[in-house]
Amino acid sequence: MSALWAFAAGVAAVELDTNLAALEAAAEQSGPKAQTELAVKYEHAEGVPKDFQKANQLYCRAARQGYAEAQFKLGWVYANARGVPRDEGVAAALFGMAAAQGHEYAAKLLPYVRKQLDTQLPDCLLANPPLLPVPEPVRTVLEEPGPFDRSEIGQLVRRLAPEYAVDSQLALAVISVESAFNPAAVSPKNARGLMQLIPETAERFGVKHVHNPTENIQGGLAYLRWLLAFFQGDVSLVLAAYNAGERAVEKYRGIPPYLETRNYVKKITEIYKKTSHPYNADIVEPSPIMFRTKGMAR
Repeated sequence: MSALWAFAAGVAAVELDTNLAALEAAAEQSGPKAQTELAVKYEHAEGVPKDFQKANQLYCRAARQGYAEAQFKLGWVYANARGVPRDEGVAAALFGMAAAQGHEYAAKLLPYVRKQLDTQLPDCLLANPPLLPVPEPVRTVLEEPGPFDRSEIGQLVRRLAPEYAVDSQLALAVISVESAFNPAAVSPKNARGLMQLIPETAERFGVKHVHNPTENIQGGLAYLRWLLAFFQGDVSLVLAAYNAGERAVEKYRGIPPYLETRNYVKKITEIYKKTSHPYNADIVEPSPIMFRTKGMAR
């Protein structure tokens, strides 16, 4: 009898493994909604063995694709230490992502978790971009707040900007238009974080954790410092290069004729009124176009 029971248990185990594999394959093909539904089953042992690790992997995969319900669920996981160490900063970031897409419960829970500027998102969220929708750009630094406290980001910028000899008001104007003060922002071109650094710029200025607000701001300030030297403090050219790249500015010997870039420069210069900015000439040799513009000979 015991041998019969053992045989039956073995058959049942094989069938369970086969069914789970089929469920996971179906979820993978069907997208983030199906992945989230399967994650719920693993989290609560609904017809499958309870497995927080698999649940969290599925939640993270779906959250990375911008699915608000998965972002909310994963935030709940971190808020309540379900298979991971409790981390209110990660929970706040995830609730903020979901709330930005109109997730009602995420918005309700957001005030109850402590936001942390130096939160590092889980590695699974940072792979294979893009992962989030881009917040609607704002025109001033003082408009309604996004998922993170703008006053905290403002304090961070004002602390870091002097180290790079960049006016903090210029940096804040760039952040307001680039990311609407959302450290988790990702653009369709894979620009990331508060100052929307593309991977090449992040690597160029030594930013390893691009969604970490401190590192992102440091990278953005370093780039602004470089551009200020390259274009000899001409704010409009610096902003155009920040948006379109310095080579595009050189190609057109001024603000490129791209509607996006021209609107971008206009938005920021409506906030930051100064047309010139001090610069450190030792950072980099100026662009050749500056000599042509000023009638200088090299």
